[in-house]
Amino acid sequence: MSVVVDGLEGLRVPEELSARVPAEQRGPGRGRDDVRLLVSRGEAVSHHAWRAPPGVRWVGALRGVTPYRTRPVSGCARPAPPPGGEPVVVHFSTRGDDGRWAVELRSPEPSGSTRPRAGGPAGAVVRLPGGGRLALAGPLTPGSGRLWWARAYGDVPGLLGRYGRPIRYGYTERDQPLSAYQTVFARPSPDGGGSAEMPSAGRPFTAGLVAELAARGVWIAPLSLHTGVASAEAHEPPYPERFEVPAATAALVNAARATGGRVIAVGTTVVRALESAAVAGPVGAGASARAGRGWTDLVVTPARGVRVVDGLLTGLHEPEASHLLMLEAVAGRAALRSAYAAAVRDRYLWHEFGDVHLLLPEEKGHRVRCGSNSG
Repeated sequence: MSVVVDGLEGLRVPEELSARVPAEQRGPGRGRDDVRLLVSRGEAVSHHAWRAPPGVRWVGALRGVTPYRTRPVSGCARPAPPPGGEPVVVHFSTRGDDGRWAVELRSPEPSGSTRPRAGGPAGAVVRLPGGGRLALAGPLTPGSGRLWWARAYGDVPGLLGRYGRPIRYGYTERDQPLSAYQTVFARPSPDGGGSAEMPSAGRPFTAGLVAELAARGVWIAPLSLHTGVASAEAHEPPYPERFEVPAATAALVNAARATGGRVIAVGTTVVRALESAAVAGPVGAGASARAGRGWTDLVVTPARGVRVVDGLLTGLHEPEASHLLMLEAVAGRAALRSAYAAAVRDRYLWHEFGDVHLLLPEEKGHRVRCGSNSG
């Protein structure tokens, strides 16, 4: 699937707008909630500090979040047999139902980040630290050679716990501790799994803000989508991922919609999970959430639309990223064009340690009161 969003294909994001370190490392006294919030509804945009969000009728809203921890999934390895050639870095993306792992092989950079490399070939063996090894089977998706299924020999979670580190991309300044990639919602997965990359839209939330939202009548409902390796360089559609929408969360979603509230997804992963479990039906015409679990290959596009999500809190994505099709499905093309032009003009920061963007559809009776701190 090619990714073309009208009006964004020519947008250039200056390199200096990449967030190179977490917000709390950008100066004395700063916290992870020291980011900016861009709010867009239709073609109207407004600018806010995350600590002083605008009044957007949060009362009665429901926010879906992805609760599981980010895992240290990046580790150095070498092709076998000895001497094994050049070192590679293995990103462990997702564990399949048959026990195999979807992995991405990358080449290390002197800076500590990595660069893309070809996957495979089928049958190749990669030696892991601590005596483990991987046997590559075939591409995860036919026609795409970046992620491969591999049979792991050895205790992969144990190896990653001892030798792994978080995935780091070239725009970041230095390695970060695993704690920098966890959100306030993070908790251990019952099966020892979790996300390969941080569900970064939830990063600015603090325990204090969660308590304040609860006092305003905002419900926060958990669901899980085990976020795999992102596609920042390849601009590919998202890969299949495991998800679970609990029955209690589906009930909260339906109750919010039935009482005139709104459902705001915290992150594109939440949209994908909720929409994968939505009851099939006409867009916006009585669709409802339901409990569900399994694997999803859903790609949310403007043509498909969204059925149960009313708004989306997310980061700022590369102009060619497939996630932008989902953003357009939620808020419309005009909103997306206007918001991204404003984000570049007003020097918002991109990527997982950057600023956040709240997209709300243009609808009667819902107004953003710019500058209000009352919620």
